[in-house]
Amino acid sequence: MSIIAVYPGTFDPVTNGHTDLVERASKLFSKVIVAVAASPKKRPALTHEMRISLVKHVFGHLTNVEVVGFDNLLTDFTRSVNGKVIIRGLRAVSDFEYEFQLANMNRAIAPDVESIFLTPSEKYSYISSTLVREIASLNGEFGKFVDPEVKRVLQEHYQTA
Repeated sequence: MSIIAVYPGTFDPVTNGHTDLVERASKLFSKVIVAVAASPKKRPALTHEMRISLVKHVFGHLTNVEVVGFDNLLTDFTRSVNGKVIIRGLRAVSDFEYEFQLANMNRAIAPDVESIFLTPSEKYSYISSTLVREIASLNGEFGKFVDPEVKRVLQEHYQTA
């Protein structure tokens, strides 16, 4: 059976934790669509176009992964690409309550779409885009948390900001 899974996020920036989840999801599903949310309310550091470009770069080695930007309701987007599964990452117990609420809301809106949770490898469980942005903005070393191209773009962004 061919199942399309959608892994949504702001990816501001995409981290090695995201990479770990997508690489593992790509082994479970026939196709994984990494859906980069515009998320203007979150006021991302990087433009939507730049985030899409970086995510495409990071996942370019995975033949069954597609990267798409979106700016509508996640359940509507998932249905528009014939997705049957929404993948969410859980780093810690603190993520669970919010993710559980989201999964239940998505189920109420789109009962035909399932939510699943994946946890990153322990070595990535503490990495978050928020922390990476903070370290980058303070000129700290964050290269081991992101792809080298993501590091370059973030350093350039914060040098000119």
